[in-house]
Amino acid sequence: MIKTLLGQTKGYRLLSLLCPLLIIIEVYMETQIPFVMSDMVDNGILGGAGTEYVLREGGKMVIMALISLIAGAGAARVAAMAGMGFGSNLRNAIFSKIQDFSFANIDRFSTPSLITRMTTDVNTIQMGYTMVIRMFVRSPIMLIMAFSKAKAINNDLSFVFAVAAPVMFILLVLISSFALPRFQKLMKKYDGLNASIQETLIGARVVKAFVRAKHEKDKFRISNDELRDASIFAEKLVICSGPIMQMTVYGCIIAILWFGSNLVIKGTMAISDLTAFITYVNMILMSLMMISMIFVMATMSRASFTRIAEVIAEVPDINDSDADPSLEVANGDIDMENVCFKYKKNGKKNVIDSINLHIKSGETVGIIGGTGSAKTTLVQMIPRLYDVTEGVVKVGGRPVADYTLKNLRDAVAMVLQVNLLFTGTIEDNLRWGNEDATHEEIVKACKIAQAHDFVESFPDGYKTELGQGGVNLSGGQKQRLCIARALLKSPKVLILDDSTSAVDTATDAKIREGFKENHGDITTVIVAQRISSVEHADKIIVLDDGKINAVGTHEELLGTNEIYTEVYKSQQEGGKE
Repeated sequence: MIKTLLGQTKGYRLLSLLCPLLIIIEVYMETQIPFVMSDMVDNGILGGAGTEYVLREGGKMVIMALISLIAGAGAARVAAMAGMGFGSNLRNAIFSKIQDFSFANIDRFSTPSLITRMTTDVNTIQMGYTMVIRMFVRSPIMLIMAFSKAKAINNDLSFVFAVAAPVMFILLVLISSFALPRFQKLMKKYDGLNASIQETLIGARVVKAFVRAKHEKDKFRISNDELRDASIFAEKLVICSGPIMQMTVYGCIIAILWFGSNLVIKGTMAISDLTAFITYVNMILMSLMMISMIFVMATMSRASFTRIAEVIAEVPDINDSDADPSLEVANGDIDMENVCFKYKKNGKKNVIDSINLHIKSGETVGIIGGTGSAKTTLVQMIPRLYDVTEGVVKVGGRPVADYTLKNLRDAVAMVLQVNLLFTGTIEDNLRWGNEDATHEEIVKACKIAQAHDFVESFPDGYKTELGQGGVNLSGGQKQRLCIARALLKSPKVLILDDSTSAVDTATDAKIREGFKENHGDITTVIVAQRISSVEHADKIIVLDDGKINAVGTHEELLGTNEIYTEVYKSQQEGGKE
């Protein structure tokens, strides 16, 4: 954890080191002032050294105060800059790591949890880091210097702190050990709250359509109340550190005043020395109060940092470190040899079981099967969104692991079930397929995907701004734009995962015709629920419970395969009705 933490200070280490240096100057000057003041009272006022001596010593105190002020302000600024820079580096590190995650890695953490870790947890650690390089340095130095000055004034009287310090330390350690698990539970409640918010906002249309606003409010209230209760449960333990510190220190002050006043009465201690001693006691008090605050923040930061360290330490399931960067996908051949897959390595049952398949370059292949038959899972292994558990997947005659992920995924375009568009213009979204695409190439891809006409119907055409997720488009419009985006990659393999489900059959037919006329050399894999989307394919694969039930053309399967025939008849009857 410490190694991970230090790695994110790059670029801000000089500031992180400068802050303690400024603090040392600030504290040194601050602790010198009472000593000079005591000497000025003894010699200048009571000792009769004169006005000149008092003014000279007073001038020293003013200069010390100014130096302390400048150094303190500089330390605060430097600490803030270093803390914000550290937080920025940490967020970048987490985000970069997430970009390397496979679907399996993301599944292990969940999206809401990752959002919490990048926001709430990072902010907590950022504040903790700022406090560490400032207060964590200032408090001990102030404590040591103030204690040494107090000891120099009266060694016997300073012994009071030597008795109190071990008691406070033991109590803080005990509180910390009990508080950490509570803060870990608190962060999980943040995950739950974020999950509730994300789900409700994404499904806002469904919530309104089914008049479930009250249900969602109640669900949010429960998550929010659980978070509140967890916060109180965690905080009420650590806030005990403040009163413990105050009781201990005020007890020390009472003891010092009692014993000190006796020493003054006996004449073994000057009043000026007792005044300076009490000033140093107040400094020690402030130091201990800051240590108490640091302790609270450190306990919270430790829980957050453990969660962040888990993300940074996570090893991506899929990597291309052993791949040949010069190897390009030669053609659209797809081979699956004894392929098995399960989402969890210790899972008992394979989701995909013993798949053997060969698809020639340029073929159009349909995949049909019931819900849960693993159609999507099967095609996601072609671009290595998931890695096989057993067997091998080949593209272009080579195992997919031989290619870098960039070269493989540039050659294998996939239109996912969830049609996601990003904030920006339609043209910006389409350029995800090819940043250097000309306007003519964009228009051509949209015409093939049957998207050009509706895009041109907008006042701003291809410059039309889209809301987050493309909320100002219909489902069918989003699907067609996603198909056009994939076509702009000029891939060797195009996978359409139920990506025309929201368009009418006539438009679906035009899209297929456009593929045939303009991209006949592309291997096209179509995952579909509708028979009409795949009936003209060169061959159709029927999946059942993660296994290949049959392979053939529409005509061959219609008379021989029970699953295919049943789906066809049900859709034909539904169409007639």
